[in-house]
Amino acid sequence: MKIGYPCVNEAMDCSAANTFRLASYTDERVVTAVTANLTCLRRMLEWNVAQGLLFFRMGSGIVPFGSHPINTFPWQMHFVAEFRAIGDYIKANHLRVSFHPDQFVVLNSPSPDIVQRSIQELIYQGSMLDLMGLDGTAKLQIHVGGLYGERELAISRFAQVHATLPDAVKARLVVENDDRLFPLRDCLHLHELTGVPILFDNFHHECLNHGEPMAEALRLAAGTWHPIADGVPMMDYSSQALGERKGKHTDDLVDDSFREFLTHLHGLDFDMMLEIKNKEASALRAVAILRELGLSAPAPNLPIPPLNLPRDPGTPTKRTKAVGVKKAGV
Repeated sequence: MKIGYPCVNEAMDCSAANTFRLASYTDERVVTAVTANLTCLRRMLEWNVAQGLLFFRMGSGIVPFGSHPINTFPWQMHFVAEFRAIGDYIKANHLRVSFHPDQFVVLNSPSPDIVQRSIQELIYQGSMLDLMGLDGTAKLQIHVGGLYGERELAISRFAQVHATLPDAVKARLVVENDDRLFPLRDCLHLHELTGVPILFDNFHHECLNHGEPMAEALRLAAGTWHPIADGVPMMDYSSQALGERKGKHTDDLVDDSFREFLTHLHGLDFDMMLEIKNKEASALRAVAILRELGLSAPAPNLPIPPLNLPRDPGTPTKRTKAVGVKKAGV
């Protein structure tokens, strides 16, 4: 079982999502931003590996306006060596990576324009995984989309669009059960129509379900993944923030809730993405709990790269907040 966090290391001094305004687009700005983003991504991956955090959701903005018509710069060729080097590092260190395209990716929209923009975004993000030389176990995670007043039609429209997707995108696409519109039962129906695996979200299932016990829901979702083509099933984990509206994720890992959730696995293996506000800090605690229970490999004997490097005047910076981190298990 691998533990991960999404997109941003809150304690690190760099960002892998440097961008600029559309109105100020130039090829030179693309080169500068992508160079900084790939450099920071590599640093985050190296830090994660040293901590034993072997699952990471990469941010969608590595290439600014990567799926927008304005970006005609041949970034795939320009950065082919850099992407391949990151992919080689991922494979050598048995990392699992994914993307979660933004909410504007809606395959079941009644609008042909939205559908086409959504497909182009999936092609763009999938192409980065292709450039890294990663197989189909590196996934693109999306939601079913909108309800538009008719559930069955919304699901069938997704299936129709899915059939038109490039094979390279189909091989990576997974669908997440959500907390408002499409629960696990709908995703299982969509799986029957398309074969798309279900990335299970435990918190969304707690918010919206048809009475399936957690252990049964986990088993049903895991059964939609092909062990070779798709790899170990992925899932998102979080819990309810106390005193907040229903569906609001907690800011910090609740250790007792996490331990209780693990009792529902009954031997199932999942790679688990923690959707928790303090990201790497909670991920470190979660992997320590897994090690304690014998569900994760021991801490690696590797030096931990620094979270902060000497300032390079030409490098973009990001705002950081103080987050106490240490080597998991110490």
